[in-house]
Amino acid sequence: MHILVIEDDRTAGDYILQGLREEGHAADICRSGTDGLIAAQAGDYDVIVVDRMLPGLDGLSLVRILRAARNLTPAIFLTAVGGVDDRIEGLNAGGDDYLIKPFSFGELSARINALARRPQLREAETVLAAGDLRMDLVRRKVTRGDVEIDLLPREFALLERLLGRKGRVQTRTMLLESVWNLGFDPQTNVVESHISRLRAKVDKPFATELIRTVRGAGYRIDG
Repeated sequence: MHILVIEDDRTAGDYILQGLREEGHAADICRSGTDGLIAAQAGDYDVIVVDRMLPGLDGLSLVRILRAARNLTPAIFLTAVGGVDDRIEGLNAGGDDYLIKPFSFGELSARINALARRPQLREAETVLAAGDLRMDLVRRKVTRGDVEIDLLPREFALLERLLGRKGRVQTRTMLLESVWNLGFDPQTNVVESHISRLRAKVDKPFATELIRTVRGAGYRIDG
């Protein structure tokens, strides 16, 4: 594989580079976000490993720019910034995976290999739709008919989960894991309250209801 590492910490960057090359990969490294963006846009990479805190351009902005330019190269954030909200922010910015420092090189290698095995999104799949509701994943834009809908990051992630699995019920547990990255039930109404807010923006102003409650199971979008 051809892998781009964007890491300003010289010790960590050299360690990753050496490990990747010992595994037989072609690996390049950039020490700033600005250089990393140029390399990512110019090179033909299979996976990008990027720190969040970088000089010149931070990792979140770098990945957002790539996604806006329809560059869908899988990207894994490798960072010491590891709170739940931070991980959600990274994934919502367009990251495909998120690994927290300190890390095991073996785990990083396994995650890189897993990302490389995933089929990349075709351009047509970057737009999700149900009825007259459209979600552009690259431009981070949601519209219903001619009306643009302004969603907060978690509302966007929640709608993306429902639209991406259109016609299939998403349980409360599934939504907690995918949108909030929680592997346990915090015994709060966070899912229900966000569904209510999402409906207020996506359904209530319009004639047709798209978000369905499946009693005793979860939520589903049809159409």
